[in-house]
Amino acid sequence: MNETWLAGGIFLITYAIIVSEKISRTVAALLGGMAMILLGVVSQEQAFESVDWNVIFLLVGMMAIANILRETGLFQWIAVQAVRLGKGQPMRILIILTLITAVASALLDNVTIVVLVAPVTLLVASSLGVSPIPFLIAEILASNIGGTATLVGDPPNILIGSAANIDFVTFAANMAPISIIILLVFVGMSWLMFHAQLRNHEKKNLEIDALDTSALITDKTLLWKSLIVLSGVILGFLTHRTFHLEPATIALTGGTLLMLWGRNDVHHILRDVEWTTLFFFIGLFITVEAIVEVGIIAAAGEAALQLTGGSLPLTSMLLLWFSAVASGIVDNIPYTATMIPLVQSLGESMPIMPLWWSLALGACLGGNSTLVGAAANVVVANLAETSGSSIGFKLFLKYGIPVTLVSLILSSVYIWLRYLS
Repeated sequence: MNETWLAGGIFLITYAIIVSEKISRTVAALLGGMAMILLGVVSQEQAFESVDWNVIFLLVGMMAIANILRETGLFQWIAVQAVRLGKGQPMRILIILTLITAVASALLDNVTIVVLVAPVTLLVASSLGVSPIPFLIAEILASNIGGTATLVGDPPNILIGSAANIDFVTFAANMAPISIIILLVFVGMSWLMFHAQLRNHEKKNLEIDALDTSALITDKTLLWKSLIVLSGVILGFLTHRTFHLEPATIALTGGTLLMLWGRNDVHHILRDVEWTTLFFFIGLFITVEAIVEVGIIAAAGEAALQLTGGSLPLTSMLLLWFSAVASGIVDNIPYTATMIPLVQSLGESMPIMPLWWSLALGACLGGNSTLVGAAANVVVANLAETSGSSIGFKLFLKYGIPVTLVSLILSSVYIWLRYLS
């Protein structure tokens, strides 16, 4: 059988199983990846090389730090403060957490932020007596919008910045304005989407107001140690290019040092790492690598771009929308890596900078369209599942598609007015 058809068939079957939610998405992704290896579409060596270990070990390090922080009572303390700041009104609290997530995702990578914010959110929802699902979905969408704004906010941006030699300030100057506009519109959309689902519980609020927040911090010594290490990790993220270190190295070093310094039960800390999330990514990376290896993504990209006839405005718009659709299907990290050479070749016959911004906006914002579109989505979905809540593929589509469409319309207008008119 032709390898292209074989790879495409396995990918579609894998994706259909994930969408159907009949079995665990982690098992489905691993089955797809193993099928690609067993049927010879990719070798084991190619498969293992395709895994983005920077993402995997970044998650391991940050999850270890988050698990230790959880033992100090910090998440409970932040949750109570958030409820008080929002005056016990779920919708107001959702907007506060959404804005915090978006802004923080622009300063650090959005995967790190959702690992830290999601546990707080689960506690907030529990305190209010409401479902955590609206909060978590809003935070997923906000993390991808906020992460679009800067070079370090979302993994596709890092790839594009490296390939195009774009520095942090230049990237933010071009991407932050539209990200802010989209975020403000999204806040309004959040009210429309989630207001009816969130109800105030006055009794719960009275109980929270009566709490002694100082009693929530159960281990102050460990808290200070954790905050010192976390501050060092954040500083490392912001300066990692200066020292030629990858974020995964910084996160894993921080997690290791904190386990040593805090003298925690290492078995307990590592047992609570979201291994299902990590293995989902491993399976997905291998499955996607196979369809990249046989040329399906490149061929689709080339065919789409040939339709523009060398027109810069048409090429920019098509690249934006095609990137959004493709990123929602195959995860935006491998998609971006595949499209970079195509954009570089297009840059030989037309101005290249508008194309880079179209690719970045499409890849980052398109990650909001499906549950597997971006790393942050999968991380939060699995954290929710562990806590007893479920963000299904179809449920996420209900909110992700409208937000993505509005984001892309706004991005199209922005690119047209700023770079093409």
